[in-house]
Amino acid sequence: MHHGNEKDNGASCHTQDAFEHERMFVLPQGNHLLSLMTVLRDAKTNSTLFAETTERVGDQLIAAALDFVPAEKTPVVSPTGSTYQGMRHTAPVCGVSILRAGASLENAMRRGYAGPLSFGKVLIQRDEETCQPKLFYSKFPPNIASQRVMVLEPMLATGGSACAAINVIKAQGVPEENIIFVNVLASRYGAKTLFSRFPQIRLVTAAVDEDMTLSNHIDPGLGDFGDRFYGTYDS
Repeated sequence: MHHGNEKDNGASCHTQDAFEHERMFVLPQGNHLLSLMTVLRDAKTNSTLFAETTERVGDQLIAAALDFVPAEKTPVVSPTGSTYQGMRHTAPVCGVSILRAGASLENAMRRGYAGPLSFGKVLIQRDEETCQPKLFYSKFPPNIASQRVMVLEPMLATGGSACAAINVIKAQGVPEENIIFVNVLASRYGAKTLFSRFPQIRLVTAAVDEDMTLSNHIDPGLGDFGDRFYGTYDS
């Protein structure tokens, strides 16, 4: 399994010297992905281009995450009349968006998965008095406990909201090992926090940054994902 150590192709000096875990999958750090991440990280990128680029990274993330969803051999007859031993996903999948940014990955899930698919929503915000994550809203399909669950959350900074969301999902009867956390950018701290609380989940991400700012933003990061995706930042 690839854990994010970039292959030496002579064309890039980017490295991915970050936290690793046996249940973490970091997308291969090739020049195509790095070019997309450069667009996302560039402060000059406008909201339209940011959203379009997120869709392209999301396609890669969902494709990688789906490799962890059960599939069975499915023979089909090709146009030449020969039998091809193919594969087809069999497990129902539920994508749970941590609002609001997580919804940015839903279209990629719809494009990428041809099997039974449903969606859930979780809204978690910080309580200003306690400074702890607080659940404000959740909605799940009634049979989520029997589905493979992909938690959609582009940014994993401290891990507080992510852990709160996973607790809500587990409370619905979803086994921890059936949860895949799909993420655009994680901090080393956030990834360690996630696995310290939930060692059996899987994390699929496009990049891991080593540092955090004093205000707990991923550094170098890409700014406030939701504001940039939805165009709600100050101009």
